[in-house]
Amino acid sequence: MRNNRQIRCNLAQFETREDGSGDLYISGYFSVFNSTYEIFPGATESIAETAFDDALSGDIRALVNHDTTLVLGRNKSGTLTLKTDARGLWGDIKINQKDMDAMNLYERVKRGDVDQCSFGFDILDEEFEDRGSTVHWTIRKVKLYEVSVVTFPAYEDTSVSARSKQLADIRKRSADVLKNKLMLKLKGAKE
Repeated sequence: MRNNRQIRCNLAQFETREDGSGDLYISGYFSVFNSTYEIFPGATESIAETAFDDALSGDIRALVNHDTTLVLGRNKSGTLTLKTDARGLWGDIKINQKDMDAMNLYERVKRGDVDQCSFGFDILDEEFEDRGSTVHWTIRKVKLYEVSVVTFPAYEDTSVSARSKQLADIRKRSADVLKNKLMLKLKGAKE
């Protein structure tokens, strides 16, 4: 399990809308299930349909670019609604029209200048698959902290480093297991 990870969402698209009462919203998918995201060359990961089971009842915030000083909404206050469907994790953020940062973002999304997302989480369960020349992680269960509307949906260096280190550790353990098996066979042959 790694701490406070972000994942990009390059297949998500956001839209703005105004309801009949004059409220403004930014809506869209913060995660798309079973889509493969490249972490670094030869390493990918995807989000399973089960990833957000039991993860949406916590205190989750909607942020701008993962910046904790730019809170757009919060599920605890009713200004962020999150749900899953067959496609992924969908969110609806009610915009505070008295907050200039929120209004500026609303207008950027409306123009199409900002249309991507990310989310911050801890991995509670995942599956690793070594495919020979490539590797893949399937994230099965997360603890969700925040969803973000972002300008550049990229992995932070720490996330890439964490996966790279994890891959190196997995490969080292596999090599050690193989080495130990060979040593046992050799010892058995000598006796």
